[in-house]
Amino acid sequence: MAKVNEADEARHEPTDEQLWNESYYYDFFAPDGSFGGYLRLGFIPNLNRVWYWACAVGPDRQLVTVVDNEVPMPADAGSLELRSDGLWADHVIEDPLVHATCNLEAFGLRVDDPAEMYRTEPRGERVAFGFELDWESNGQAYQWPPITPRYEIPCTVHGRVMIGKETFEVDGFGQRDHSWGASRDWWANTWCWNAGRLEDNTRFHTTGALLEGSDFGVGYVIGPSDELTELEEVRVTTRLGREGLAEHARLGFGDLDLEVTPLAFSPVLLTHPDGRLDRFPRALARFGAADGRVGHGWIEWNQPQNGDA
Repeated sequence: MAKVNEADEARHEPTDEQLWNESYYYDFFAPDGSFGGYLRLGFIPNLNRVWYWACAVGPDRQLVTVVDNEVPMPADAGSLELRSDGLWADHVIEDPLVHATCNLEAFGLRVDDPAEMYRTEPRGERVAFGFELDWESNGQAYQWPPITPRYEIPCTVHGRVMIGKETFEVDGFGQRDHSWGASRDWWANTWCWNAGRLEDNTRFHTTGALLEGSDFGVGYVIGPSDELTELEEVRVTTRLGREGLAEHARLGFGDLDLEVTPLAFSPVLLTHPDGRLDRFPRALARFGAADGRVGHGWIEWNQPQNGDA
């Protein structure tokens, strides 16, 4: 397995492809799955915009989310600081591959039904939303095979999340990843990405369902003793419910067979410049192993709509 280059934590020089993309994801979750969230910043320089998404969710909480796909590109080509109407966000790699800090001051949308986010103009309550969070590496950084330039890092996550007048202390786990390169055509390709941690400190990440009828996938399992096993096969089955939100999923990879129960969704609707639609539901989830171990993490399904609303 190739070693991750510390220099790749920084932004990269784009090519001239319209949908050339560079993204940073940061996920977090409480050990008991009672609270979690994520943020994504996605640079699309040839469209002169950044997609910024952030959310806070819980099984018994309303979704609070920011989805702004028209954030201006930073003036500094190396900056990870974003400013838009009602939004300020900054992301600092304090120590490459070891420690990252993310901050947000924004107004989010609180919705009763997560599927509301599939509307072109979702309805909800405008609420102050922010966080001050730190991701500390909790395992080896994993370099993807040469499918696309990408690496993933399991983490512990600490800090606080502010929603209106409420403050939530975060002392949990999560994942961060960084990818860049050729066009990411959300509207053509399917996938199921996930990352989580079981109660014995087994950490895992997989991406599968990339090719119809194939178990090809990528990812890793890091055991309690910190040994990393790279994966080349990922089995994914999903039972969808209303609005394409998953009711249940099953993952098989390495020696693990996991039952996945989505606990709280944070969907995003994506519109291609030519008008095509893509539904992108992410979920805080419970992962249950066949041997009785349980854990939590995040899972997503990319769902191109093939011209359908």
